[in-house]
Amino acid sequence: MKNLGHLAGRSLVATAFAAMFGMSLSATMANAATLAEIKARGYMIVATEDDYKPFEFMEDGKPTGFDNDLLAEFRKFVPFEIRQEVIPWTGLLAGVSTGKYDVAVTAAMITKERVKSLDFSIPIADSTHYYAKRKGDTSIKTVADLNGKTVAVQAGSAQLEKLPELEAELAKTGGKLGKVMQYTSYPEAYQDLALKRVDFVVNTIINLRSLVKDKPDVFELGTAVSSQTVPAWAVAEGNKDLLALINSFLSEQKKSGNLGKLQEKWLGQAFPDLPDVYEP
Repeated sequence: MKNLGHLAGRSLVATAFAAMFGMSLSATMANAATLAEIKARGYMIVATEDDYKPFEFMEDGKPTGFDNDLLAEFRKFVPFEIRQEVIPWTGLLAGVSTGKYDVAVTAAMITKERVKSLDFSIPIADSTHYYAKRKGDTSIKTVADLNGKTVAVQAGSAQLEKLPELEAELAKTGGKLGKVMQYTSYPEAYQDLALKRVDFVVNTIINLRSLVKDKPDVFELGTAVSSQTVPAWAVAEGNKDLLALINSFLSEQKKSGNLGKLQEKWLGQAFPDLPDVYEP
């Protein structure tokens, strides 16, 4: 857990790494395998997160969730082996941008910081940010009531990057953002919310719906605290042929209706009107 006053995007990790060694960010991108190189070696390496329910999580020792179901379909679509590495969020996107992994098969939010080092597929869901509070906490009824209260988010997350939007909204009524607590994973943040160490948690509407569904006596869903946000799979910036392959697959899943079925199964609703192009 970290308590930091500044708001940093996850993709800054790759930028800092490049600067340390006197390299440009574009130089680190050169290490990413192209689609032709992946076909030649006979396998692709994808990275998925280990604890981001309902998108990706472990159950009985096996990776499961929305993205893992989608990945199972992707395996049938490509003419080569897919090797999956299930890892913590920290370092996942930086690993893709520097070529350690070929694709981030995760619900990575498309942000202005991340598009500097990554290219994103067509959106796979709508993940606008909401807040969750403890069940029965009468001190929080509206967004304005979040004034000065302690907020929990995952370290280096898009939710962290979007907090200035909440700060601006609070300023309209003379309020301000309180202490920001950063956690390695969201389950840690939820635990501290239940233990009254923080006042509210900011995460996507999908993740918080899943949380409240699992623990309705402990947590309660609030309202939106950001503009529309969408997640997508990611590849290293400039890896156009690989991105085209992924978009071809996702477009096929969307057209067949399977993407909508998986969204309903894992996310609670289908998103038929997602844009093919999203500008953060």
